[in-house]
Amino acid sequence: MTTRSSDIQTADATYVLQTYRRAPVVFERGEGSWLYDVDGNAWLDLLSGIGVASLGHAHPRLAAALAEQASALLHTSNLYHHPLQSALAARLTAISGLARAFVCNSGTEAVEACLKFARRYWHTRGRTERTDFVAFEHAFHGRTCGSLSVTWDEHYRTPFQPLVPGVTFVSPDDPDALETAVTSSTAAIIVEPIQGEGGVRPISNALAEAIRDARARTGVLVIADEIQCGLGRTGCYFHSHTLGLAPDLMALGKALGGGMPVGAALLSQDVASAVAAGDHGTTYGGNLLACRAALVFVEELVDGGLLEHVGEAGRHLERGLLRLQQRHPAIQDIRGAGLMRGLQLDRDAAPVIEAALARKLLVNRTATTVVRLLPPMNISIGDLDEGLDRLDGAFTDALGETADVIRSNAAQSR
Repeated sequence: MTTRSSDIQTADATYVLQTYRRAPVVFERGEGSWLYDVDGNAWLDLLSGIGVASLGHAHPRLAAALAEQASALLHTSNLYHHPLQSALAARLTAISGLARAFVCNSGTEAVEACLKFARRYWHTRGRTERTDFVAFEHAFHGRTCGSLSVTWDEHYRTPFQPLVPGVTFVSPDDPDALETAVTSSTAAIIVEPIQGEGGVRPISNALAEAIRDARARTGVLVIADEIQCGLGRTGCYFHSHTLGLAPDLMALGKALGGGMPVGAALLSQDVASAVAAGDHGTTYGGNLLACRAALVFVEELVDGGLLEHVGEAGRHLERGLLRLQQRHPAIQDIRGAGLMRGLQLDRDAAPVIEAALARKLLVNRTATTVVRLLPPMNISIGDLDEGLDRLDGAFTDALGETADVIRSNAAQSR
């Protein structure tokens, strides 16, 4: 097996389907909020595998649980019972207020399940015309054909059309548009309480109110895509709850497994009662290893103080980012909550990401002009401060003068 970075990158270019534009770094291990490459360099991770490594890297309790489970039993299929899937479902329903859970392998699968269950709900009730969906501009719900159909960006959609028909996109800045968009043919509204790939854009209270009004008027179901913003990421269990949305269905993924691939679709009892045996399934979904990982994460979140830590760390991060904004005029806005933050720039964010890489800092660019931060949810305050210092340096390296220098030069010119 090759170990040199150049050899690994060459093998990737030769044998792996080239659907990713990877940064030229090869990681081999991690600890907490730090990653280590094959050349021995330490990198501070403020991205956590796009929000997946929620407990950081090589979390001792998670690693021990996975090793123990791997030595006992990995997979039996959903033809049989095992004790971990129902235990996970019980924890998820308790914190969400929804009655049932369907455990799958990823966030996009959870969205697919929610879309199917929404259509099944209306079919069961004899309303077979209610098959359409309303989604929002800037939304990203996944890359499989169903989830892609409710994803807004044509860059993702165009090469794979025709997609699932009957999807209407509404501007999240125009809540009044929901009144005409939601019709007697609409099965569900799907919404990210904070849009992730779309630029870390929280929906407004006005839009949340419009969604509630549409449901009261038409009975339309509400699907909350909490794949990126849910499970404590913003300092509360689910961001939809802070908006009073009370969704009928919820899609989960990313943070749930602490690095293991696992997702879940949560359903109200009303929706669940419309679903019959054989309506949906998954071979790998809800296997023992994935459920064991998810149980460790949920236990840390609910019982281990992780949720409270995210609240404290999120406030500390926000204060640091506000100071960063004062120093760098290119930062126009800071969006998000908890440990999900986006810095809106007045230009392409790519040079900042490259400068951060040069400083051994991992952040990423989304929606072209946004620097996104999704650090591990258990990151220490000290590591956050180190990350802010490196990000400050990256902005200076990439964009030149800071606001302090600009003000000093202006004063001298007077």
